[in-house]
Amino acid sequence: MKLIIGSRGSKLALWQAHWVRDRLAAGGAEVEIRIIKTTGDKLQAIAPGEPLPASMAQTVAEAGSKGLFIKEIEEALLAGEIDVAVHSLKDLPTEQPPGLALGAVPVREDARDVFIARDGQPLEKLPPGARIATSSLRRQTQLRAMRPDLVYIAMRGNLDTRLRKLERGDGEALVLAAAGVHRLGLAERITHYFSFEQMCPAVGQGALGIEIRAQDPHAREAVAPLDHPTTHQAVRAERAVLRRLGGGCQVPIGAHARAEDGCLRLWGLVANLDGTRVIRAQAEGSASHPEALGAAVAEDLLRQGAREILGAIA
Repeated sequence: MKLIIGSRGSKLALWQAHWVRDRLAAGGAEVEIRIIKTTGDKLQAIAPGEPLPASMAQTVAEAGSKGLFIKEIEEALLAGEIDVAVHSLKDLPTEQPPGLALGAVPVREDARDVFIARDGQPLEKLPPGARIATSSLRRQTQLRAMRPDLVYIAMRGNLDTRLRKLERGDGEALVLAAAGVHRLGLAERITHYFSFEQMCPAVGQGALGIEIRAQDPHAREAVAPLDHPTTHQAVRAERAVLRRLGGGCQVPIGAHARAEDGCLRLWGLVANLDGTRVIRAQAEGSASHPEALGAAVAEDLLRQGAREILGAIA
């Protein structure tokens, strides 16, 4: 039986889809990749300030910012047009549509964020007023805590598009996820890796999510060997933080879990928009109960005032 993988058409998304395809094929499966254009892809083609078509505006309202790059792919999966969906896990909402399941989470790439400067200058040496491009509020708030004297600008587009915009002078530096830069073979462009203490990653950053229909035993059996249990446990803890806090990709929430000495250690972060208040929490717990660990870190953040911060942003 053939398996059809659904993927976005960006270079990074296709790299991820081909990575999964090659491993499924090595296991004896016949695999095809089908490119699906999402609302998020269409939005990136619209110039800043240009009004959205009415149909797209409705889709954005329904999907929310967290679902813009997956909605059409999940619809195709539910309709049986594809059998497997490959996502960057940080794009996947913590609540999946009825009928879908997370079939596998492969071993995670580097989860850190990276700084890419056009002229190779590190963050601490950029002059006041230098423009740092990132559309992520999570990154912006943590950067503002480090360098409140810089200007933070949004920059849309796929990774390769943003690198081209940087080269033409649309900013002095970019902040991106290390995983995508590595996967596209562009590690030589990186000026600096942020430590986890400097920049808490997004939930699921660096990991892939392989989504299937919940009642499809053939696809479940095919993707099961791709699952990396340690990574899967870590992202379950991270996603539990986000689920409890009720946030998406447009609120400044970070969480990262790592296996240490047979346990999971989880870090969580919530920050206000100007970076003047950054709340952190961490805990250690059993890898066999990642959701409980995530809930505990989320509760610690809430006790420290996360609800007020997030409520002011919403």
